[in-house]
Amino acid sequence: MKVAIATIGRRAAACLVLLLALVLPPASAEQRIDPAADQRAFQAYFRQAFPSVALNDFANGPYAVDKDMRKQWEEIMQFPPYDFALEDGKKLFETPFKNGKTYADCFPQKGIGIRQNYPYFDRQTGEVVTLDLAINRCREQNGETPLPYQVGDMAAIDAYMASTSRGKPFAIALPADPRAFAAYEKGKKFFYERRGQLNFSCASCHVQAAGKRLRGDILAPALGILASFPIYRSDWGSMGTVDRRFISCNDQVRSVAFKPEDELYRDLEYFLSYMSNGVAIAGPGTRP
Repeated sequence: MKVAIATIGRRAAACLVLLLALVLPPASAEQRIDPAADQRAFQAYFRQAFPSVALNDFANGPYAVDKDMRKQWEEIMQFPPYDFALEDGKKLFETPFKNGKTYADCFPQKGIGIRQNYPYFDRQTGEVVTLDLAINRCREQNGETPLPYQVGDMAAIDAYMASTSRGKPFAIALPADPRAFAAYEKGKKFFYERRGQLNFSCASCHVQAAGKRLRGDILAPALGILASFPIYRSDWGSMGTVDRRFISCNDQVRSVAFKPEDELYRDLEYFLSYMSNGVAIAGPGTRP
């Protein structure tokens, strides 16, 4: 084993260690799930693979690992393409519902500076609650119709709420509840499981091939990959939520996508956000 690892190089060996820690089944049925150990292995892999990238800079995805793209991004950020969404989101967030209440009445701290705590596991309902799901539940509780999840007003409200948490590190809690561990495990499995006609997993691009070029794109590392959401993507020409990106990734590997806010997508967001604990929120963001 030592000889084999020595021949494949430091980065490949680190990837092997990560896969052993995260993908292989436990040695015995009695062995407890250990998300904290998963998180340490996950972050250690990316810190070793990209030693010059500061932890918080992983939130910037491809711009953190490619110098040429970094220069382009710095120029773009002089006039961020998501500014319009920030303005719209703030207005929407502060506009009263028909009953006189606002989004601020639904959230801790009146919805300001809380993005880093989402998604969370709701012990009352036994499910993962994302920020988008919480926004629509707030609307429904106040007699309003839910918003479409991927674009438009939802992305704008996301953008504003994320902006109030910039610089605050992900602080995703995993309570001592077997249902929370089950949701975490489902998200983890989805991340590493291959699917679609191309037989790719999320990890195929964002772990094994992170930092490499795919056609004209640089593949973002999975660490901190959700910290800049919602994002403005050039190929979209508009803002998009986490759901929009998950669905487009499914499409790209020619796999059948789930509906927005499907339980598996929420569990995947839970897993990825927990893996990124400590990375500061940098949303809204922009991508090629």
